[in-house]
Amino acid sequence: MTMTSSDPKDAAGASKGPGRFEFIALLAAMFATIAFSVDAMLPALPQIGTELTPDDLNRAQLVVTSFVFGMGIGTLFTGPLSDTFGRKPVILGGIAIYIVAALLAAGEDTLEMVLAARMLQGLGAAGPRVVALAIVRDVYAGRGMAQIMSFVMMVFTLFPALAPSIGTLIIGFAGWRGVFLAFVAFASIIAIWMTIRLPETLPRERRRPFRAGPLWAATKELLGHPVVQVSIGVQALVAACMFSMISSVQQIYDISYGQGTYFPLWFGGAAVFAASASFVNAKLVGRLGMRRIVTAVLLMQIVLSALACVIFASGLTGNLGFAVFLIWQVSVFFMMGLTMGNVNAIAMEPVGHIAGIASSLLGALSTVIAVVLAVPVGLMFNGTPLPLSIGVFVEVSLAFLLMLRLKKLEAASGS
Repeated sequence: MTMTSSDPKDAAGASKGPGRFEFIALLAAMFATIAFSVDAMLPALPQIGTELTPDDLNRAQLVVTSFVFGMGIGTLFTGPLSDTFGRKPVILGGIAIYIVAALLAAGEDTLEMVLAARMLQGLGAAGPRVVALAIVRDVYAGRGMAQIMSFVMMVFTLFPALAPSIGTLIIGFAGWRGVFLAFVAFASIIAIWMTIRLPETLPRERRRPFRAGPLWAATKELLGHPVVQVSIGVQALVAACMFSMISSVQQIYDISYGQGTYFPLWFGGAAVFAASASFVNAKLVGRLGMRRIVTAVLLMQIVLSALACVIFASGLTGNLGFAVFLIWQVSVFFMMGLTMGNVNAIAMEPVGHIAGIASSLLGALSTVIAVVLAVPVGLMFNGTPLPLSIGVFVEVSLAFLLMLRLKKLEAASGS
């Protein structure tokens, strides 16, 4: 069985496998599970807050961050488990957990139980999200893999622009609980599609036993490497900026600027524009290098967030205030596209010999830390964007200081 083919059919050794276009579409759907699960919930937060936590509407934001927290924990295990049991069983198992959790969330009457179900749902979502990358590595290599990932990520980056509108339509027909039923339908389609059309891409002879020892050894090696330590910190802080923004953005549109009705359209437009950041990064990284780009982008965001703090503190409202927030929001999204991939690559450079486990650990640690940092920022919402701008300013400033530390570490090592 050839694992570096240009066609998934060759890797499967059977003519029943998907063609190139279908393979890309299936993988993109797996990736889109995360964006759908997060962004489609944003329009539902006002209803959830009114029904389940009327005395503290800000707590409805936890429906978003609890999912991301569960996904971060799941990221730690799904990759190694797929190396042991195969790709399809782990993905299907994750989808099963995801579906059960979504059904539980749809039927709960307390916010605490919804949050517990959302955390479980995130745990299950880590299956298709993480193992999809492993499937691409199984089937393609080199430039073929890069090309496939480019197409997959192109679809993935556009999905957040659509998810809030989809969520709004569903809520209009079936209320906020209907969004969870839509998650069930979406995940079921992926599970059936993959079961019928995608052969197992990891043969038994290539599987490795799941052992706690190598995982613990890799953890100690990662956490003991100064460059990796700093990179995890930067990645967590940048992700915290994004999660802080996503947690508060619907309330800011609705309560601060009275744009709740048009939230899906504005959010979608911002997402589409920010998606171009990955293309900009691809053009610049070869000439400027990863660390220089990240450092410059963080410094620029410090300036923009400081200006945002001053403007929001002045009490500017109306269309002009909304325009300032919208531009700043896009800049935060754009920062993600210019930093996260580069920081992850910096972290992976010293640990290439344990790349698989390292990737899971880095993703898990940075995501969990990011959620812990973002939750207090979201809960501080006071009807204005000021707490969010202060939180992002602090987070991005700390990330910038860590990048300066990274420069010193690289200079000391002569790299």
